[in-house]
Amino acid sequence: MITEHAVLTVTAGQESDFEASMLEALPIISSAPNCFGAEVRRQIEDGSVYLLLVRWSSVDAHLAFRETELYAQWKALTHHFYATPISVTHFEEPLAR
Repeated sequence: MITEHAVLTVTAGQESDFEASMLEALPIISSAPNCFGAEVRRQIEDGSVYLLLVRWSSVDAHLAFRETELYAQWKALTHHFYATPISVTHFEEPLAR
């Protein structure tokens, strides 16, 4: 299992519309094959910045999602709000305690 980490900077003044659209978009990404949940968190210091965290079975599963109709729906609901390009990275499972 891996975690996709994406920093989303929304155009100032569109935060409320983005959040409403994201409420519709999250069930779409969460329904993708090999996706095990997604969440979005708003930054405290800058309310136009959000953190998207998605759990995937693998990086390949995330990349495969980008080739689906579900991704087209996700993108239509979210991408027009972004003020800057999205920074996406992937993280491994937590280190052992």
